Amino acid sequence: MISLEARAKRIKVAVFDVDGILTNGGLMLGDDGLEYKIFHSQDGLGMKMLSNTGVRLAYITGRKSNVVVKRAENTGVHILYQGVDDKLAAFNDLLEQQDVSAEECLFMGDDVIDIPPMRRAGLAITVPHAMPLVKEYAHYTTERQAGFGAVREVCEMLMKAQGTFDAQMAPYLK
Repeated sequence: MISLEARAKRIKVAVFDVDGILTNGGLMLGDDGLEYKIFHSQDGLGMKMLSNTGVRLAYITGRKSNVVVKRAENTGVHILYQGVDDKLAAFNDLLEQQDVSAEECLFMGDDVIDIPPMRRAGLAITVPHAMPLVKEYAHYTTERQAGFGAVREVCEMLMKAQGTFDAQMAPYLK
């Protein structure tokens, strides 16, 4: 059995679902037809720091929203798949486009649509409120809730495993 740390050490691309991972899963729809999402600032800084270490970041999400594009731009996410019905097909395309193996990818999701890429990824992560079946396929369930620092927890775990955490914290600890 491969340890969590060993899995984390080899990650080159971290892939995140959006709703239920970067947000708390709630969908806020206005009378104006617009969709609103609440993101956690700690997750954003965690993604920026992780990106600074050379780990590539991606979103694969079933919904399509301009706010997701904005969030990706603000957090160092350069790989974006939106409006995806088949997340495994998107994940497989990402592997080919990024020239990485599945073992070099993390996939973080919370619902059954996320199970196929989670089963293929080298490191599958979920959150406490995930559907029970999803938890069965996760190598790790975060302590923090989705939309409240769960992604930051994962970013820090990767940086610690890869030996890049201290360098990313150094500017804040002078």
